[in-house]
Amino acid sequence: MNKLKVCVIGGGSWGTALGKVLSEKGIRVFLLVRRKDLADNINFRRENPDYLPGIRLPQDISATVNAYECFEGATLVIWTIPSHALRSFFESLSREEYELLKSIEHHLLGIKGIDLETGKFPSQILRERLGERSNIYILGGPSFAKEVARGLPTAVVVSAFGNLSTLKWVQETLAHRYFRVYRNDDPVGVECAGALKNVIAIAGGICDGLELGANARASLITRGLLELIRVGDVFGAKKETFYGLAGLGDLVLTCTSSLSRNYRLGFLLAKGYSLESALKEIKEVAEGYRTAKVVKEISEKFNLTLPICSEVYNILYEKTSVIEALERLLRRELKEEFWEIR
Repeated sequence: MNKLKVCVIGGGSWGTALGKVLSEKGIRVFLLVRRKDLADNINFRRENPDYLPGIRLPQDISATVNAYECFEGATLVIWTIPSHALRSFFESLSREEYELLKSIEHHLLGIKGIDLETGKFPSQILRERLGERSNIYILGGPSFAKEVARGLPTAVVVSAFGNLSTLKWVQETLAHRYFRVYRNDDPVGVECAGALKNVIAIAGGICDGLELGANARASLITRGLLELIRVGDVFGAKKETFYGLAGLGDLVLTCTSSLSRNYRLGFLLAKGYSLESALKEIKEVAEGYRTAKVVKEISEKFNLTLPICSEVYNILYEKTSVIEALERLLRRELKEEFWEIR
C-alpha cells in the first residue's frame, strides 16, 4: 500500500518542523522550497541549515523547487509561507500546477497573519483560489518550530471550515508522541487568535526590552487577551477559543520568549534599534509588523478600543517612541475592569 503523501508549501522553520513530525510517522513529505541549494541540503545533507541548523531530518522528507512534483499524488497540503506571500504564490504557478493544486481536497493552514493589501485572512484567500470543494483546516496554538523540531512536548489545536467529518482524520494525521493535537469547532477564532497575538507579542518584547518587570508583562498579556477577544467578536469568533491553546496559550508563548520573531522585533525596538535595522536583524518574517496595520483598520471600521494594538501601530508606523507609547497607556482614564467584549 502506498504511503500517505503530504505537500508542505514553504521550507522555513515551521514547514520543516511540521514535515519532520509527519515523516517520523512514516508519512512521505515533500517540502516545496524556492531555492535549489536549500533543496539539495535537505535531500543530501538531511538538514535545513538556513532555518533549523543542527536538526537531523528523516529520510521520508524530500525537498523540491518543482511545484508539480510536490503536488502530484498528495492527499494533504500544509501551507507555511508568510501571509503576504500567499497571493503571489498562486500567481507564480503554471496553469497545470494550479489545476493540480485545486484537485487536492485537504489544505491545512499553518500561517498566522492577515494579508496587508486586502485585509483578508489566509483561509479567505485559499477559498477564493481553491473553490468550495476544498476542505480548509486551521492550525493554532503555542508551537515554536525549533522546539517542535527537537521533539519537545507541544500541544496545538486544529479546526476546520466546511466538512467537519474529516477533522478527526487531520488531527490523527498530525498527532505524534510529542505533538499533541486537539480539535476545535471555531476556525474563525483559531485563525483570528493566531494572527492577532503577533501584535501583542511585539508589545511583549518592548516590555522586556525596557525591563518593565514581571508585573507589567502579566498585565500586558491579560489586557492583550481582551483585545484579541474584541477583534474576534466582530468576525464571529467564540470567546472560549481565546482562552485555549490558540489564544491564551500562543499569546503567553510569544509574549515571553526570544524564540518569537515578533517578540524580538519589539525587544530590539526597545533597545534603540530603528524599525529597518530591527527587521533586518531578525531575518525571518515578523508577521505582527504587517498585521498591526490591518488591526488598526479593523479597529477604526468597527470602533473597537484596542489600546495596546494601537500603540504598537503608532510605534511601527507613526514613529512614536516606545517611552511615549508606554506613558500614554499608563495615563489612560481609570475605569472598571469590564470583561464585556465591547
